Parts: sequence; C-alpha cells; structure tokens
Amino acid sequence: MSPIVNRYTRLVGIDHPIVQEGLGPFRTPKLAAAVSNAGGLGTVSMPGMPADISAGARTFREHIEECAALTSRPFAVNIPVGVDASGVVLPFTDAYIRTALAARESDPAIAARLTVLTTSAGFPGGYVGLIKDAGLIHQHKAGSTRQAVKAAEAGVDVVIAAGFEMGGHAPSKAVHTFVLIPNVTEAVDIPVLLTGGARDGRGLAAAMAMGADGVAMGTRFILSHDNSDWHPAYLQALLDAREGDDVAFDGVYGPCRGLRNAASEELLGRHPGAGDPVELTRRKIESMQRAQTDGDVTNGLVMTGQVASAITDIISVAEFVPRMAEEAAAILRSLAAQLTAVPSP
Repeated sequence: MSPIVNRYTRLVGIDHPIVQEGLGPFRTPKLAAAVSNAGGLGTVSMPGMPADISAGARTFREHIEECAALTSRPFAVNIPVGVDASGVVLPFTDAYIRTALAARESDPAIAARLTVLTTSAGFPGGYVGLIKDAGLIHQHKAGSTRQAVKAAEAGVDVVIAAGFEMGGHAPSKAVHTFVLIPNVTEAVDIPVLLTGGARDGRGLAAAMAMGADGVAMGTRFILSHDNSDWHPAYLQALLDAREGDDVAFDGVYGPCRGLRNAASEELLGRHPGAGDPVELTRRKIESMQRAQTDGDVTNGLVMTGQVASAITDIISVAEFVPRMAEEAAAILRSLAAQLTAVPSP
C-alpha cells in the first residue's frame, strides 16, 4: 500500500500526492509519462504560442498521444489562460483546451489516461463548465487566497497554491508558500497542492502539515534523466545555480522567475507595457524555447524556481517519486512519535 493516501490521490487515481508541474513552452510527454508510471501525476505542457495556432494545436495533440502511448496511468495537461490588454482570452488558450478535449473524445485510450486539465495564469471561469462537462478533473493554479477562493467558487476541483518562489510564471501577489498554503487551505474545502520550493520528502511533509494534500514540482523534475528532450546546458545551468542567482522579471502572463542572465536583465530594464503585448509574449516564449532546445542559457530565458539553488543531482523519476513519498511519511510518523500525551487534570 502507498505510504500516503488522501482525498487527492483518491480523486485523481494516483499512488503518491506528487505532481509534475507544467513546464511549457516545450515538449514534456516522456517526462510526464515517467512521473505517472512512478505513481505520481505527470503533466504534458503546452508547446508554445506559434503564429500558426493550428500548427501549435497539432503539436500539442502529438504530445498528448505520445504520453498516452507511454503510460497506462492518469496524466494531465497544463494550459495557461492568456488574456490580452482588454481581458479577452488569447486564441491559443481556446485552441489548446479544445484540442485536449477533442483528443479525449476521439480516442478512448487517451480518455482513460488524460483525466486532469490544469489551467494557470488567468482566471478560467469561461472554461470551467466545458472542462467539467468533458469529464475532466480541473486543477487551477492560484497565487493568492482571493484567486483560490474565486476558482473554488467557480467549480474547479483542485487548487494549486503557487508560492512566489516558484519558477516560470510567478504569482503577481508575491506571497510565499509558508504564508499562502495555510491561508488557502483555511479558505477552500477542495484539495490543495503546494507548488514552489518543494524538492523532496521534507517539502511534501511540510506541505501536508500546513493542510495541503500534496505538492507539484517543476525544477526538481526538470533535473531528471527522464527529461531527455531538454538541452544538457539548461540542466547544467540549474545545477550550477546558487542562492541569489534567480530573479523575478516581467514575463509572459505577469511576473516570471528564472536565472539572472542577459535575457532576463533585458526584460528587467524594459519599460512595462512597451511594445505590442501579444508579439512581446511570443518573443518571450521563443526565448524560453531557445534555452530549452538549443541550450542558449545566456540569451535565452532560463525558467527555474529558487529551489534550484539546493538541487545538485539528476534523479531517476521511477526511483525518486516513491522514495519522496516514503520520506515524507517517515518524517510525519517520526514527528508524531515525538509527541507525548498530556495527562488529564
């Protein structure tokens, strides 16, 4: 029996409350399948925001099909809800959500595996009913208690509470996990996952002590042998990172966190709102992809969380996921054993 069984593992049908974060804009089907095969929940990331949205949708469908062919376990897709300056949802968001739904509808094997859809960035209100009617479990990433409550009231099934130390798209409210998680778990009655700062069983145990049902991790899973699609120079840059080497800058849907380099320094010096926002978003995504595919870790944006400063090894997912759950369970059992009964008066 798995060492940790709770409402989240039962809801999603996984062994361990450990989730691989969306890591777009790039391919993650092999990594997602590895995490799912290990008993966690892997996530297929969105492939980017190409000028030809239909081409991006076809690539996304290919990634979903590849992951489904590599695992018989549940997996998720992650789709950011991008909006323009007037609040209108960007076309790629709609296209990618409908691509995921169409993949499930057209292929029973995919429908049996692709069971979770995670939205992030903007509010997913207009899509909650569509996702639920398709039979998917809907997770939404929130960076504040207000956002978490709004998502729960809209009908999402799981909130991923994102601390400001996380990599990639960082929350605009800049609330760190140690404050955010207790606030969110007190405010909503649906499962909550911590994302931002977790890297091993200690992080999972701490998350559960604060009321969360599990953790989602990005940087830790980037640094794995199963992440063979990413350029080795990207992985090495994360391994070399130390405390203070990261920076939050104006990113794709708001603040982003990554390594301080020429690319992020340029964005730090850019006047907010300068240039066409959609074109600037596309250029930022392409910069991230150059770092991931070509290994340009100087002039490409290298997304990572602050936790990179503490990671010095590359893991095997199959061994790591169950070991992390066992470590968390052992910590919680040890702490419970240290408690002494208070004598009755």
